Amino acid sequence: MMSRAVGPIGIFASLVVLSLVGNATVAQEAANALSQPARVIVKADEVPAEEKLAATVDPGWEPPRTSWGDPELAGTWTSDDMYRVPRERPEEFAMRERLTPDEFAERAAAEADYRNQILNEAAWYSRSWSVRTFGFTSQIIDPPDGRLPATTEHAVPRRTQGSYSGGPYDGFEDFNLYDRCITRGISSILPSPARYGNGVLIAQSPDSVAISYEMIHETRIIKLDDSPHLSGDHRSYLGNSRGYWDGDTLVIETRNLTDETNIGSVHNSESLLITERLRRVDPDVIEYIGTFNDPQTFEAPFTYRLMLTAHPGYQVYEYSCHEGNTAVSTGLSGERAHERRVAEAVARGEPAPVHERTGALSALPEDEDAFFDINAGE
Repeated sequence: MMSRAVGPIGIFASLVVLSLVGNATVAQEAANALSQPARVIVKADEVPAEEKLAATVDPGWEPPRTSWGDPELAGTWTSDDMYRVPRERPEEFAMRERLTPDEFAERAAAEADYRNQILNEAAWYSRSWSVRTFGFTSQIIDPPDGRLPATTEHAVPRRTQGSYSGGPYDGFEDFNLYDRCITRGISSILPSPARYGNGVLIAQSPDSVAISYEMIHETRIIKLDDSPHLSGDHRSYLGNSRGYWDGDTLVIETRNLTDETNIGSVHNSESLLITERLRRVDPDVIEYIGTFNDPQTFEAPFTYRLMLTAHPGYQVYEYSCHEGNTAVSTGLSGERAHERRVAEAVARGEPAPVHERTGALSALPEDEDAFFDINAGE
């Protein structure tokens, strides 16, 4: 049997030899086998991924450690395996954090179908895929019902709706910070609704941890040296972070954020405090738990749980957002074109044409649609 690693010259020579001995059928079969990629065997997970974690199977499991003794978090991770877990818990699950075996089997089958579509059936596909299926009912784990708390009377509605809202677009500020390739803000850790670019690159030193997000390509530097937070006069989209180790858990406290990023359909206030906990629970999994406390915007704090996982061969690529971004220019030019059509219709004494706001969200599955609110109005 010929190896699939044979180069073009070797393939040609092999086919010539086979044809010379009169075995044209074998030659054709060999050529077909070499030109076709091997089909990936896709099977639905039978057990929820959280039940197979090393720290779950063995409560005494110890995470790998750096040369100076801290738990090892460094590496390339992704939140792609969390796509089947909705942001907010569907009401039919009430206070349950986990799916029943039958409910999990249904989710696992759907995820296996999705993997099969991308890996075996699609000629080209730009979205990522998962390699494991979790059985959680929601990403939000507190409040206990898995739902975002109600907003306060002081909550500020989101001023910019983004390129998916359909306009109107009278200026570049009608596009959110994500459309303009500036930031995803506090939502950077959360899976993108576009289902790509969810890589998280973590680097460590004895006195700091760096977390880089693939989408928009932002990097947070978390100091571990007991230095105080910056004064309130210094604010940024990602805030000012300080961290410390609580046993094997990295605790990060972030404050000094601006009020220009969003949580759901509202802007967070400058009083937002984020407390994140990262813990290695498996050779290939980091558990991320983030609590958002913004009393000026929400009636209660709320907490996310994400599982950041390692995928074979996953790489974090440069996110050249501006180079390929036409959202702002085409949105503005489309709006101006509509205005010209209205003016021309009025001049002719005809009814003004209806603004065609198709709304890209309508094409998304329900479980992904919910992400658009939390991700800076994408």
